[in-house]
Amino acid sequence: MIDTSTFPNEVYKQAVLAPLFEGAKKHFAGAVADINRAHLVMLGETQVLSSEHASKIGDALAQIDAELDIEGLEYTGEFEDYFFIVEEELKKRIGPDIAGALHTARSRNDMDHTVFKMVLRKKLDALLELGHALAGALIQKADAEKETLIVAYTHGQPAQPSTFGHYLGGVIEVLLRDLKRLHDTRQLLQKCPMGAAAITTSGFAIDRHRVAELLGFETPSQNSYSCIAAVDYITGLYSAIKLTFLHLGRVVQDFQFWSSFEVGQLYVPNEFVQISSIMPQKRNPVPIEHLRLLSSLTVGKCDMMVNTMHNTPFTDMNDSEGEVQQAGFGAFENGGRIFSLLGAMVPTLSIQQDSVQKNTEKSCITITELADNLVRNEGISFRQAHEISAAVSKSVMQNNLSLQNGYDAFKRAFETRTGRGPELDETNFSRVVSPENFIAVRDRFGGPALAPMKVALASYADELKRLSRQSTKHQTDLLLAQQNLTDAFLHIKTNKKGT
Repeated sequence: MIDTSTFPNEVYKQAVLAPLFEGAKKHFAGAVADINRAHLVMLGETQVLSSEHASKIGDALAQIDAELDIEGLEYTGEFEDYFFIVEEELKKRIGPDIAGALHTARSRNDMDHTVFKMVLRKKLDALLELGHALAGALIQKADAEKETLIVAYTHGQPAQPSTFGHYLGGVIEVLLRDLKRLHDTRQLLQKCPMGAAAITTSGFAIDRHRVAELLGFETPSQNSYSCIAAVDYITGLYSAIKLTFLHLGRVVQDFQFWSSFEVGQLYVPNEFVQISSIMPQKRNPVPIEHLRLLSSLTVGKCDMMVNTMHNTPFTDMNDSEGEVQQAGFGAFENGGRIFSLLGAMVPTLSIQQDSVQKNTEKSCITITELADNLVRNEGISFRQAHEISAAVSKSVMQNNLSLQNGYDAFKRAFETRTGRGPELDETNFSRVVSPENFIAVRDRFGGPALAPMKVALASYADELKRLSRQSTKHQTDLLLAQQNLTDAFLHIKTNKKGT
């Protein structure tokens, strides 16, 4: 049978090739241009290409960058993808023989993964910048609220007093660990696949380290098979992004609970509140819901990226390339929106102390300190102290009293279980079960008292500075690499034979 069909099939063109082309225009064209320049510089410096040919290709690449209207390009199917359009533009300017020399010792395989890493590191750097800003806002808020009392909940029920600053400190610690995990995945983007060619490198005397340097990578990826087959830079990155917003989503859920009418612990100011269209009394902190939604959407997009790689072969494949890369970029967009919105909202939040006091009194959440105090000062076991305290809390709650007014119930429970009167008098009883005392005596490392909180906040600030310095170095290194590439390309372009 004679096959008279021609590439591409119209449906394949519309369903696959045209969307890929649009994605390449939007996301990858700049990285392709940089790779073309860096690879040309290396071919010229290693004399794989003559200075004359390298110069002609350089001139043509410069013309293409200046003249080609990338945004205005429409996919016709005449050329398979954006790579071949650039190659065709080279041919128009300098002929097919010299134009084709640019592709010496490289493949679209190593080019693609290099492009993806270059784009991902820029997106990650931008996301990290927003993440650092959120961490800074949280640290500042925690410092301002380090003595602000709150009711801490476990299993959805009032548990113990704490401070808003201490709560935020816990959030900060997790966020800093998540940011560090993102920084670690940034290192996965620091190894350059260029020079691996299709799979096994090349017989030409290329300099892989030079290309990596010009493109702002720390070093080439070593094993050439891994260069075109490994996807751990994708799965590792999106796993780290997923964890970041999964964890922040839990905080957002707390904010939703705390701001409910029944709890009333967290006040969200009017700038973040929408009013019902029919019920004029309702204050709806809708941005919190959007934060929760965006967190879930981000987690879902990250799962999609990781799951797409499941059971794929360890080789070059489209499952890890242009289309899926573009699909994953939404995780960065949504994640950036979360960081920005949360960073703007957190400084405006406040704790409603009347609600905290009311819920503290109703729920006896300082009773743990009564038990602890009895062990320390009355010479009884914790189990005895726990039973006495349980009886006290049951009595005052049944009689709708605050714990600080429960000395009589305490005295009866103590005498019943010990056969003697307590040394703790009524004045000191009231002090012991106050939320302020509860916080003050919990001055161990990591506790909510003022001294350990100051230590913790200083350590958070130091860690954020360290992470920020890493980001600054990445940005500086990329700028230097871009300048080096520009200078080296100019030299190759103007270094014609005989000059």
